[in-house]
Amino acid sequence: MSKPVVLIAEELSPATVDALGPDFDVVNVDGTDRPALLAALATADAILVRSATKVDAEAIAAAPRLKVIARAGVGLDNVDIKAATAAGVMVVNAPTSNIISAAELTVGHILSLARHIPAAHSALAEGKWKRSAYTGVEVYEKTVGIIGLGRIGALITARMQSFGTNVVAFDPYITSARAQQLGVTLVTLDELLAQSDFITIHMPKTPETTGMISDAQLALMKPTAFIVNVARGGLIDEDALYRALVAGEIAGAGLDVFVSEPPTDSPLLALPNVVVTPHLGASTDEAQEKAGVSVAKSVRLALSGELVPDAVNVAGGVIDPYVRPGIPLVEKLGQVFSGLGHSPLTSVDIIVRGELTNYDVSVLKLAALKGIFTNVVSETVSYVNAPLLAEQRGVAVRLITESVSEEYRNVITLTGALSDGSQVSVSGTLTGTKQIEKIVEINGYDVEVPFAEHLIVMTYVDRPGIVAIYGKEFGDADINIAGMQIARQSAGGKALSVLTVDSPAPESLLESLRIAIDADTLQEIDLTEL
Repeated sequence: MSKPVVLIAEELSPATVDALGPDFDVVNVDGTDRPALLAALATADAILVRSATKVDAEAIAAAPRLKVIARAGVGLDNVDIKAATAAGVMVVNAPTSNIISAAELTVGHILSLARHIPAAHSALAEGKWKRSAYTGVEVYEKTVGIIGLGRIGALITARMQSFGTNVVAFDPYITSARAQQLGVTLVTLDELLAQSDFITIHMPKTPETTGMISDAQLALMKPTAFIVNVARGGLIDEDALYRALVAGEIAGAGLDVFVSEPPTDSPLLALPNVVVTPHLGASTDEAQEKAGVSVAKSVRLALSGELVPDAVNVAGGVIDPYVRPGIPLVEKLGQVFSGLGHSPLTSVDIIVRGELTNYDVSVLKLAALKGIFTNVVSETVSYVNAPLLAEQRGVAVRLITESVSEEYRNVITLTGALSDGSQVSVSGTLTGTKQIEKIVEINGYDVEVPFAEHLIVMTYVDRPGIVAIYGKEFGDADINIAGMQIARQSAGGKALSVLTVDSPAPESLLESLRIAIDADTLQEIDLTEL
């Protein structure tokens, strides 16, 4: 039998080919040469790319044997994940390959801002000896504010503490125990902005975090403070940042990422108090080699039928076909579970009931954690790092199986405790011959709701007229309610409503609605990442 064909579409380190081993026929092609790429894909079982090769629906359709697309890096903007999933093709990346490089670049931006290194270099290179013009500040004994205390945030914490700085952090998903372990003081976002001399942001880019630093937040900063973004373009409102820099509301900014890349028309590039780099977070020899080796190992696993820890769309691996449909269901349940929380998670149980317990369901624990952390941390969450993320946050995790399921053939429940003592739970199942994914319980209320990209979950005292109130609120905002279900445990008691809406609801609308119906809880849950 012929060996599986692995197509390498961009220049990768020799270590990448070595990691693949002798079991494959390795073929090289220029991924930017579209006709050559499509022709080579006809016989490819796997393709390895970086950022220049576009693996879109057309490319996937040209590859009938393709089983895995491997991106030697973190970002997947050049891979059509939905088309790959529809074709049964696994997509893998290297989510932890660049964390040290990104952390070090962040520190580099902080030091460059503090000491005016790029501007001083440019002046001296032009023959200008302007020592007094570039008097800087020490970072020693300054306060560094980290927005998002995930793996990169923790690495930056350790590095900045070595400079003798005081580190404060804002992260709604980090427990006080984890922060204490890192030697960090947890504060609100407003407190961080007001206290910090240097601020660096490391949040995932979601509808909630896009533009999270805008005019109001920049106005809270000290006029001597600097802000750095090496995470995702758009977390800082670039127009607001320009206004703050020109007005002298803040001292400077360091940017490695932008809303539009390259940012050729950005007025930020012309400001003397801005340090910019062209998206270099992963641009080190070490990060590139780690990325290549990591995805080469994933390709080996995928083509041998084993579990692939860094798969971003399907789990792969030796998983029973009866269990496999539960993986995307549980990932979605994890994301809903996370969205229902209002304080840091301390423990979570994944309870599997029914016929599924006759099989190995350990992958469902990984899928639940992957879903829980998808919109919580800045790095890509995978089956391999999700348990580590839980461990870092001090979250106790248990997988429980019970053979009896009273209402459904199988039902999976995620239930957990939050740091304020409250409990959160959500259950789901697959129904019918088409295995439709449905939510069947939220916080003790029985429902039967299909998943949708945008969910609104609210609890309130059951009384006449409530539906009319929120129907009018959404109608006035031109947001269509696609589906709705109300559950209650007794007449006149508490009720829970679940709405599926066609578009995101702005926070101003949600706040108005909270007041209008006197809601106990009201949360919008975004499932567009899954």
